[in-house]
Amino acid sequence: MEVTISLIGIEMPENSNIILGQTHFIKSVEDLYEVMAQQVPHAKFGIAFCEASGPRLIRAEGNDEELIEKAIIEMNKISAGHSFLIFMKDAFPVAVLNSIKNVPEVCRIYCATANPLQVVVAESEQGRGIMGVIDGSAPVGIESEDDIDQRYDILREFGYKL
Repeated sequence: MEVTISLIGIEMPENSNIILGQTHFIKSVEDLYEVMAQQVPHAKFGIAFCEASGPRLIRAEGNDEELIEKAIIEMNKISAGHSFLIFMKDAFPVAVLNSIKNVPEVCRIYCATANPLQVVVAESEQGRGIMGVIDGSAPVGIESEDDIDQRYDILREFGYKL
């Protein structure tokens, strides 16, 4: 048996964030929709999920047609069974991440980001699987006192710290 490793670049909609994960059941797409709608009712989002058996379709949900279509396009590029992708606008992943992790059929989260994203995919005779992600760029230094102050300020500006 042979395995081929590919790097899939994800094209992010402007001003969006993404959550990429793995799950195990067709019910996931509806459960993820419910989490998004309940936790961040003001957010726009699109979800796509790749089935790994049966009809092996890309299933989709959401409340924004552009984000749904974009999620379908990017999941089709990845084409890894039992994986899901959520594009969101007007919300940060931190607002939904724990609730998504608590969906019973969610196995793992690969990333939650607004950074440029590449997905490392392995392909065999059987199918495709996500090996990991490359999220953003490598560090270029160590934070200074000014950088620490900026980090503190931005967390308080966003309301994550008092």
